[in-house]
Amino acid sequence: MNYILSIINPYGANIMKKICEELALPIVLSTPCQGTASRTMLDLLGMDSKDRRLFITVASPEQTKALVQEQKKRLYIDAPGNGVTIGVPIKSVGGSKTLAFLSNGQNVKGAPTLNFEYELIMVIANQGATNQVMDAARSAGARGGTVIHGLGTGSKNAQMFYKVSIASEKEVILIVSAAAQKAAIMKAIIEQAGPDTKAGAIAFSLPVSEVAGFGLKAD
Repeated sequence: MNYILSIINPYGANIMKKICEELALPIVLSTPCQGTASRTMLDLLGMDSKDRRLFITVASPEQTKALVQEQKKRLYIDAPGNGVTIGVPIKSVGGSKTLAFLSNGQNVKGAPTLNFEYELIMVIANQGATNQVMDAARSAGARGGTVIHGLGTGSKNAQMFYKVSIASEKEVILIVSAAAQKAAIMKAIIEQAGPDTKAGAIAFSLPVSEVAGFGLKAD
C-alpha cells in the first residue's frame, strides 16, 4: 500500500475529491499549501498564483495507478504547472481492522516494491525560511517544492534542538528529488539553512514507490 500525496491547483479540488470517491480511497485529507516557483517561472507556465491544495490518502498499488491515470485524464497532471503525485510505500499497519479499512477489504500481501529512482525530501524549518531552504536546494539541483505551514508540538523537555525551537510555527517543505541528487540537495540545505542558521532546518528523506507530474516519470 502507498501513502499518497497529491499536490494540485485549487481549481481541481472538486475533481480530485470526485476521483477519490470513485476509487473508494479512505481517509482523504486536504489542506492548503503553496508552491515555491518564482514569479518568472509562474509567468512561463501561465499561472497566476503559488496557491496549491495537498490531498493525502492511502491506496493499494492498483488504486495508485488508477488514481494517476484519472489525474492525467481529468486534471492534466502531466502538463506544466498542474501538479504532482507522490506515493510513499507503507511498511506496516497497526492491526487487522485498520488494514481492512485502509485496503477497503482487499487482500493485501507482501512487502511493497520500492522504486528508488526518486525520493521525497522533507524539510522542517522556521517560519519564513522557505526561500533560504529553496535557494540552498536549487543550488544542488532541486527543481521546486511545496510548502505546508504547521505548528511544532515538542515537549517542554525538548523545546530546543541545536537552536531549533520545536514548539513554534514551522514550514514543512516537500521536495521530490532524483535519488542520485538527494544527498547533494540535503547537504546543501543543512550547510546553508541548517540548525546553525536562522532557518533552523532539519531534513530527512523517504523512498518513493510512484511519482507522476510535469517533468517526472510515472511508473
